[in-house]
Amino acid sequence: MDIARLIKAEERRQANTISLIASENYAPSVIRAAVGSVLMNKYSEGYPGKRYYGGNEVVDKIEQAAQAAARKLFGAEHANVQPYSGTPANLAVYNALLDIDDTVMGMSLAHGGHLSHGHKVSFSSKAYKFVQYGVDPKTGLLDYGEIRKLARIFKPKLIVCGATAYPRAIDFKKFAVIAREVEAYVLADISHIAGLIAAGLHQNPTKYCDVVTTTTHKTLRGPRGAIILCKKELAAKIDKAVFPGIQGGPHNNITAAKAICLQNATTVAFKQYARQIIKNAKALAAALEAEGIKVCSGGTDTHLILVDLSPLKITGQEAETALEKVGIVVNKNMIPGDIRSPLDPSGLRLGVPAATTRGMREAEMRKLAGLINQVVRQPKSKVVLERVKKEIGKLCKKFLIK
Repeated sequence: MDIARLIKAEERRQANTISLIASENYAPSVIRAAVGSVLMNKYSEGYPGKRYYGGNEVVDKIEQAAQAAARKLFGAEHANVQPYSGTPANLAVYNALLDIDDTVMGMSLAHGGHLSHGHKVSFSSKAYKFVQYGVDPKTGLLDYGEIRKLARIFKPKLIVCGATAYPRAIDFKKFAVIAREVEAYVLADISHIAGLIAAGLHQNPTKYCDVVTTTTHKTLRGPRGAIILCKKELAAKIDKAVFPGIQGGPHNNITAAKAICLQNATTVAFKQYARQIIKNAKALAAALEAEGIKVCSGGTDTHLILVDLSPLKITGQEAETALEKVGIVVNKNMIPGDIRSPLDPSGLRLGVPAATTRGMREAEMRKLAGLINQVVRQPKSKVVLERVKKEIGKLCKKFLIK
């Protein structure tokens, strides 16, 4: 097949649809240029100054710049910028701090956690004994008292905090206090909210947690990749766990893009962007509720919204399919207490980073809420779908991907 033609087709698809997928964003051209640079030609197993290949004097400087940028942005003592993605970063931390069959606590996938936080289909649950915690079924919020009780009962060696579909602020300090009580390590996975933390809008876990992992896309607007931040005393263990523990040579083109991303996140413009993300998410959540669509936990403090579709008699898969037909790209998602399959759950996860990158603001969020409401209430109406598709086309032409 003509791959160049398919890439152009994907470019058109992105331009003519609005992504409301919480884990997606549009990387700026300088990031894409780094990813596509000659750096991908170089092999660099090891770390700066300790490589297993020659010719790495330039790569060493790039990786050191990325490390320095990560430490500065998050106030961390040590940074490893080599992890390929979020799950490998988490597995590296487990590899560094745990023995096989050790007990770990992590947030249930059904309640907003990540696969790598101990879900049964993940390698993490096969190698370690995971105890899963969740949210209060009435409020949709983390119950720190219940988490503390579980920690006291099971005495985990590591507690994982952070989420992939939890719309509220997480109190990392409380997790750290609980972990200290049972003499456990605490890992904060901030992959979704790293950009908000970098902008000073959410609590910074590096002050309280032993290790922090994050991806560098999502709210950071960087390349697909990850970093690990930790205390100095754990640096050697973490580095050894990444390489040679679970990875070979780092992707130097991605490392360079990470450095640019992390440096960009210190700017005033980025902080303004992060503030707009939260404004947009709150506006979208409020507008959806005004349309009569149930929002889990009653709102959001982050970039994402979890929608409960069960009162509307439409499943997450049906809603995702119908919305994609009109140019609104979302992902189906389980909601707390969901009894349906993850392949066809009761909810949707909506996120606004990509739309915010395109320049949309609160007025557009309210517009999108109205359009989403029309589709999920009449997903089979050709008239409705055609009308909404035209409106999405207008928004896409007005707010271009740059």
